[in-house]
Amino acid sequence: MTALGEMILVVDDDPYIQRALGDRLESLGYGVTRASDGKQALEFIDHQDPQMVFLDIEMPGMKGLDVLREIRKRDRDFPVVMITAYGSIDLAVEAMKEGAYDFIPKPFKAGHIALVVDKAMERQRLRREKEVLSEEVDKRYRLVAGASAKLNAVISAAKRAAASKSTILLLGESGTGKELFARAIHNWSERKDRPFVAINCVGLSKELLESELFGHEKGAFTGANQLKRGKIELANGGTVFLDEIGDISEELQTKLLRFLQEREFERVGGTQLIRVDVRIIAATNRNLDAAVKEGRFREDLYYRINVVPIVLPPLRGRREDVPALAHFFMQRFSDESKKNFTEISQEAMEALIGYDWPGNVRELANVIERSVVLGQPPTLQIEDLSPGIVAAEADAGDRSMSPSYHESIDEYRREVIVNALAQTQGNRAAAARLLGLQRSYLLKLIKSFNIP
Repeated sequence: MTALGEMILVVDDDPYIQRALGDRLESLGYGVTRASDGKQALEFIDHQDPQMVFLDIEMPGMKGLDVLREIRKRDRDFPVVMITAYGSIDLAVEAMKEGAYDFIPKPFKAGHIALVVDKAMERQRLRREKEVLSEEVDKRYRLVAGASAKLNAVISAAKRAAASKSTILLLGESGTGKELFARAIHNWSERKDRPFVAINCVGLSKELLESELFGHEKGAFTGANQLKRGKIELANGGTVFLDEIGDISEELQTKLLRFLQEREFERVGGTQLIRVDVRIIAATNRNLDAAVKEGRFREDLYYRINVVPIVLPPLRGRREDVPALAHFFMQRFSDESKKNFTEISQEAMEALIGYDWPGNVRELANVIERSVVLGQPPTLQIEDLSPGIVAAEADAGDRSMSPSYHESIDEYRREVIVNALAQTQGNRAAAARLLGLQRSYLLKLIKSFNIP
């Protein structure tokens, strides 16, 4: 079925060929524009956007090959099909090397024309769909962009790690976006066109998780009625993301360690060694150092997965990223619910920035989704937010209006020390003399008040 507006350019100095080919294309439902020589064709291409070009290989003046090269110099990616006469097949082969999509010999058959056009147009449609999907993926990856120096430092480290083959360990609280970072690392790597497979290690029994990872042979256990390939095997050439790796059993830790060392495994119930090439990205919100000391996590496995550790900062530690994330989620959920939210009120944004976000980015997404569903466009107001966030904002306001006695005294002491350091250009010994304090005591105060 032909899409509306699909235009094909026919370039040939023979009016009969122009008319015959053009009529056939129009009968297939395409719009047709004709050009008699290469110069005229390039002028049309410079000002229009044809979906496809039929180009005569033998024309007076500018030859078809020259026109093809000029099209490629213009970085246009529509398919070009060369029209060849008997005896110019060698030229057609050369044109294919120069980037032509296909060629048709004269005299051409109507069925052949239809087949070539259908295949070329399908290729263009698939390319456009891929571009759209790529744009959608890029939109998702905006979540790993931010204004804060902390997050940008993490992104920079992740991009450098993506260029390697090393195993990466993502550390951070629940909801900080570890899977999203794993997908971004995969997308930044040379493996981006290969599979990305995510496996959550929580909530599955040892047997089920082992089968998910490595697959099983038919008859390996009750209910194993057929062979099943595991996620690691299916991801060959790509990336495997092991979320919450700190929760896997000791027996499975041993099998995973062997795989990381040898890059080969056996399916459950099998004896055949299967070798694959996958990049492992692991993640956990647990303290693996403590788990190793307590004997709950193998030390040798820990060293295997902790080649490139990347710590994702909690949202409360990068509050300057909250506005961009909030607007991102507002736009996403507005589109999904077909509501035209365009802004967040200043009062609501101040509440979002001031909240501590124990659930991090995941909690922020949930809050914005609720607010969009319950609110009235075009502005998301503070009363649309969750009651807990509004209450936290009110408590913060009360505290800021009525500081306690001790808070006031501490703030004054800090200000006095900062002023003394400023007067002495940061010389702590001189500042201690100025304040009449022992230097060691001043150093304790500086540390206590977190003075740079």
